[in-house]
Amino acid sequence: MQGLVVKSTGSWYTVRTPDSAIFQCKIKGNFRIKGIKTTNPITVGDYVGFTLTPDNTGLINEIHERKNCIIRKSVNLSKQTHLIAANVDQAFLVVSMFQPRTPLGFMDRFLVTTEAYQIPATIVFNKIDIYENNTLSYYTEIRKMYEDVGYKCLDTSALHNIHLDELRAMMNEDICLFSGNSGVGKSALINALSPDLSLKVNDVSGYNEKGRHTTTFAEMHETPFGAYIIDTPGIKEFGMVDFSKEELSLFFPEMRALANQCKFDNCTHEHEPQCAVKKAVEENKIYLQRYKSYLNILHGEEM
Repeated sequence: MQGLVVKSTGSWYTVRTPDSAIFQCKIKGNFRIKGIKTTNPITVGDYVGFTLTPDNTGLINEIHERKNCIIRKSVNLSKQTHLIAANVDQAFLVVSMFQPRTPLGFMDRFLVTTEAYQIPATIVFNKIDIYENNTLSYYTEIRKMYEDVGYKCLDTSALHNIHLDELRAMMNEDICLFSGNSGVGKSALINALSPDLSLKVNDVSGYNEKGRHTTTFAEMHETPFGAYIIDTPGIKEFGMVDFSKEELSLFFPEMRALANQCKFDNCTHEHEPQCAVKKAVEENKIYLQRYKSYLNILHGEEM
């Protein structure tokens, strides 16, 4: 039998077949996926083959080739990697500029990953209704930076239904990954987009406060407007996976545009002479904050 993984809770996977039947599956004991070095060999969005046991439990014995995936690597000493989702059509990075403020370094690491796997990404600035004057100014500055780079940006409020129709329209009928730091209101936003889902929202922190994450596993949800939402746990850290230093700048669109203008083909845009990227930074044609993020990722530093 064949099916789509719609939920992952560790060792168990919920698989939906083409006729919408649902089966609880495990990975077959002697089944190993060549080359997989992540903590989880299968993730939500994977298409798999499985056989049924007498008790109607599925044993996954095949994974189909992925068109893309999102992988997180811890930036702590363990350096473990974890598959977040596979076969994604669009990624929506939900961020907040206030209570809590999403670190720009985190945003850039996520966007670099979507660039590497050619997943179109949109930045959703949530909780726009609670931004105070100084926060609103900061938000305007940050939004302009990412729009100048070329990313779609949208401001939303789950509480006040701000721009949710626009967000639904952007999602089309795609498989859409929603991700973000804990406390940015991601679950509340998904509930507002599709109220029938009734995802758990943290009761302790409330809407206006920084909170613990409420999603503990990845799950795909079907919406009444045709899109599929992959909801992921709140992510505190987002390390990079398997990128060489020479490749990294190609995942920053504003640097990629200058790739052929440096003196050296393998330029890392740090110490080399006649570097087009460094010149663009000096001339304020590349945002200094983005260049700093690039250097931090290049050196594997936390942000």
